[in-house]
Amino acid sequence: MPRVAVEETLTHVEQALRAGGFEVVPLREDLLQQVDAVVISGQDANLMGMADRQTEASVINAHGLTAEEVVQAVRERIRRMHESGTAM
Repeated sequence: MPRVAVEETLTHVEQALRAGGFEVVPLREDLLQQVDAVVISGQDANLMGMADRQTEASVINAHGLTAEEVVQAVRERIRRMHESGTAM
Protein backbone atom coordinates (compact mmCIF):
# COMPACT_ATOMS: atom_id res chain seq x y z
CA MET A 1 0.00 0.00 0.00
CA PRO A 2 1.51 3.36 -0.98
CA ARG A 3 2.37 5.60 1.96
CA VAL A 4 1.68 9.34 1.79
CA ALA A 5 2.74 12.02 4.27
CA VAL A 6 0.14 14.77 4.60
CA GLU A 7 0.46 18.20 6.20
CA GLU A 8 -1.57 18.43 9.40
CA THR A 9 -4.03 21.08 8.14
CA LEU A 10 -5.19 18.95 5.18
CA THR A 11 -7.63 16.67 7.01
CA HIS A 12 -10.03 16.51 4.04
CA VAL A 13 -7.17 15.35 1.81
CA GLU A 14 -6.07 12.84 4.44
CA GLN A 15 -9.58 11.35 4.54
CA ALA A 16 -9.82 11.18 0.74
CA LEU A 17 -6.43 9.45 0.49
CA ARG A 18 -7.41 6.87 3.12
CA ALA A 19 -10.69 6.24 1.28
CA GLY A 20 -8.64 5.81 -1.90
CA GLY A 21 -6.55 3.03 -0.36
CA PHE A 22 -3.45 4.95 0.71
CA GLU A 23 -1.68 4.68 4.04
CA VAL A 24 -1.51 8.21 5.45
CA VAL A 25 1.14 9.36 7.92
CA PRO A 26 1.81 12.79 9.43
CA LEU A 27 4.24 15.06 7.63
CA ARG A 28 7.24 14.77 9.93
CA GLU A 29 10.91 15.04 9.14
CA ASP A 30 11.67 11.58 10.54
CA LEU A 31 9.15 9.94 8.18
CA LEU A 32 10.10 11.67 4.92
CA GLN A 33 12.41 8.87 3.77
CA GLN A 34 9.63 6.29 4.27
CA VAL A 35 6.90 7.71 2.01
CA ASP A 36 6.01 7.54 -1.67
CA ALA A 37 4.51 11.03 -1.79
CA VAL A 38 4.20 14.17 0.31
CA VAL A 39 1.15 16.47 0.22
CA ILE A 40 1.56 20.04 1.45
CA SER A 41 -0.85 22.97 1.61
CA GLY A 42 1.58 25.32 -0.10
CA GLN A 43 1.02 27.95 2.59
CA ASP A 44 4.36 27.41 4.33
CA ALA A 45 7.38 27.99 2.08
CA ASN A 46 9.74 26.60 4.74
CA LEU A 47 7.79 23.35 4.86
CA MET A 48 7.90 23.08 1.08
CA GLY A 49 11.67 23.53 1.11
CA MET A 50 12.11 20.92 3.83
CA ALA A 51 10.05 18.36 1.94
CA ASP A 52 11.88 19.01 -1.34
CA ARG A 53 15.32 18.63 0.22
CA GLN A 54 14.77 15.70 2.53
CA THR A 55 12.88 13.20 0.42
CA GLU A 56 12.99 11.69 -3.02
CA ALA A 57 9.22 11.21 -2.81
CA SER A 58 6.99 13.23 -5.05
CA VAL A 59 5.89 16.51 -3.39
CA ILE A 60 2.38 17.65 -4.28
CA ASN A 61 1.15 21.16 -3.50
CA ALA A 62 -2.57 20.89 -2.67
CA HIS A 63 -3.19 24.65 -2.90
CA GLY A 64 -6.21 25.28 -5.13
CA LEU A 65 -6.97 21.57 -5.62
CA THR A 66 -9.93 19.57 -4.37
CA ALA A 67 -9.25 16.50 -2.24
CA GLU A 68 -10.18 14.33 -5.23
CA GLU A 69 -7.71 16.18 -7.47
CA VAL A 70 -4.97 15.62 -4.89
CA VAL A 71 -5.75 11.89 -4.76
CA GLN A 72 -5.58 11.77 -8.56
CA ALA A 73 -2.24 13.63 -8.55
CA VAL A 74 -0.81 11.26 -5.92
CA ARG A 75 -1.93 8.22 -7.93
CA GLU A 76 -0.38 9.60 -11.11
CA ARG A 77 2.93 10.52 -9.47
CA ILE A 78 3.26 7.14 -7.76
CA ARG A 79 2.39 5.37 -11.03
CA ARG A 80 5.14 7.32 -12.81
CA MET A 81 7.63 6.53 -10.04
CA HIS A 82 6.87 2.81 -10.34
CA GLU A 83 7.24 2.94 -14.12
CA SER A 84 10.61 4.66 -13.85
CA GLY A 85 11.77 2.34 -11.07
CA THR A 86 12.29 5.07 -8.47
CA ALA A 87 9.51 4.05 -6.08
CA MET A 88 10.29 3.19 -2.44
